[in-house]
Amino acid sequence: MNPLHLEGTPDTPTITLNKADGIFEIAGRSLPEDVIEFYSPAIAWMKEYAKAPNPTTVFKFKLDYFNTASSKVILELLNALKDIKGMQVEWHYLEDDEDILDAGKEFAEQVTVPITFKAG
Repeated sequence: MNPLHLEGTPDTPTITLNKADGIFEIAGRSLPEDVIEFYSPAIAWMKEYAKAPNPTTVFKFKLDYFNTASSKVILELLNALKDIKGMQVEWHYLEDDEDILDAGKEFAEQVTVPITFKAG
């Protein structure tokens, strides 16, 4: 399975999905003009990955800001992850960023995939 890497910009996060290296990460700011178009490759990649996943998968969200439209797609992505055996989600946030922490907690209430919160 080919890796997916989308380089971040001031308005879009960096997305790295690499089965061979075990790297599954979205990091940065998420304010794309067309959220569906931007995240579609990542959602499609994860659906394909779900057919033959690694024994353990740790998906890291390291977002420092995202808009409402992005939150809907993040929720869709989290829901896609729930069916992957051995899936773990890490929600990273800056220690003093209660907004990102609270957003992660809200996602955790809406999905069945386990989410671990990491300050730092």
